[in-house]
Amino acid sequence: MAQAAGRQSIFITGAASGMGRETARLFQQQGWFVGAFDLNGAGLESLRAELGADNCLTGLLDVSDRAQFEAAVAAFAEATGGRMDVLFNNAGIAMRGFFDEMPFEQQLNLINVNLVGVLNGIHTALPLLKATPNALCFSTSSSSATMGMPLIAVYSATKHAVKGLTEALANEFRRHDIRVADVLPGLIRTGMPDQTLMDAAPDTGPFRLIEAVEVAKAVWQAYHSDKLHWYVPEELAELDKASGLDPERLRDKLARNLG
Repeated sequence: MAQAAGRQSIFITGAASGMGRETARLFQQQGWFVGAFDLNGAGLESLRAELGADNCLTGLLDVSDRAQFEAAVAAFAEATGGRMDVLFNNAGIAMRGFFDEMPFEQQLNLINVNLVGVLNGIHTALPLLKATPNALCFSTSSSSATMGMPLIAVYSATKHAVKGLTEALANEFRRHDIRVADVLPGLIRTGMPDQTLMDAAPDTGPFRLIEAVEVAKAVWQAYHSDKLHWYVPEELAELDKASGLDPERLRDKLARNLG
């Protein structure tokens, strides 16, 4: 019998810490089998010890490397008997700085991890998702996908792309009985935002500091829903609406904040 022993299963990238780790914990607590993949070997080892070896499969994965992704999905398929109820494309990196001062190679790396990594995940996992009734293809976008954000321009662009891809595939994949959705987190307490940003976070409002477990809860709720975009916190939905209704006003407000 496969390691998952018939349990529902979730494949998570960027699982060693932050939002991915909290999602692994939550789904395992709900009786799911977890595939946890990351470049952080030590983090994966501690997660495996926490979840229990019978409840998870862990492995090193550079999401920008198609061959590595194929090997990871193949190992997961063997452990689950070819089942994947949720693909959670969560791995991502961020860099902060002015566009014209950021090395071009670093900008390309952002694209390769944050966008190409998502494409690799969807292409590679699609046969398993097709074979699993009511499967969910879920990705981490960002609050920066509501409006292009200064100082994280290329990061913001990749997250806009993930959001747009989600919207398009949500219709295309209906013919496969696969739901597609994403989460747009604001400022989350993880290893990604620098301490200065977290220290400066307001106590209220859409950019208050949010615990990573709230994103995990959104992933869980998304599996039991047909909702397309999940905003964490929910007030970010209003920012998304505002950017569509009056982008110039929001642009100028961001410019004042930058100044």
